[in-house]
Amino acid sequence: MADEPAENISGGVGGGGVEATFAPGEADTRAEAVVDELGELYWRKAYGGQDAFECLVRTILSQNTSDVASQPAHDELMARYGGGDLAKALADAERSELAETIHAAGLYNQKSEMMIDAAAEIVDEFSGETAFDACVREEEPETVRDRLLEIRGVGPKTADCVLLFSGGRGGVFPVDTHVHRIARRMGLAPPDADHEVVREHLERDVPAEKCGFGHTAMIQFGREYCKALKPACLDGPEACPLYDYCDKVGVDEVDESVVDPAEVVADD
Repeated sequence: MADEPAENISGGVGGGGVEATFAPGEADTRAEAVVDELGELYWRKAYGGQDAFECLVRTILSQNTSDVASQPAHDELMARYGGGDLAKALADAERSELAETIHAAGLYNQKSEMMIDAAAEIVDEFSGETAFDACVREEEPETVRDRLLEIRGVGPKTADCVLLFSGGRGGVFPVDTHVHRIARRMGLAPPDADHEVVREHLERDVPAEKCGFGHTAMIQFGREYCKALKPACLDGPEACPLYDYCDKVGVDEVDESVVDPAEVVADD
């Protein structure tokens, strides 16, 4: 079983976690069978333990950019503002200075404003990151999720990443662009499902303890095999380790063409 790559910001060195074991056995759903196969192909981990506000910052940095770009931005941010209460430090940060610090992540003006606003809100409500961290770990997950979604710049995927990587909440399956594409292409969710509907299907069909590594491993699978424009199955059944589990919605192996699964529904 492979180690989780350090450049995967959703997990890797930044995501932490500890190796988890399970007996795959007989899966109750196809989604669980897919996650079991991903666990054999990549890794099985239980997540949790990240500082909640730093996790929030990491995920904002990763929006609309690659890990290769966002990781250096995170490192620079922590070097300049870390070492104490990060929320208080960013609440008092000069926006232009913060934007310069996270320049590598792209959309730095927008992201710096989001971080400062989020930090100010957390300091105002929780007096800093310690109480915020306790809230994320101890309050009911839906309560935490709803509160996170009230913060400017925090969408469902960001909220779910905080719940998973900081709160260690089982049954949380964050949906990024890779997960959204793969779940619909494989037929694990409706072809025209939005991110929230995909999340609902995966969290319904995958056991709680498998959701965390299912999320991170599916991202890696999307990077290596199930790419947006040229999935591995176009090179033949033997090229994709999950070929037999996949409905290949939007993939025409004869014409070697690929469309978004939602376009298949639109054409019907």
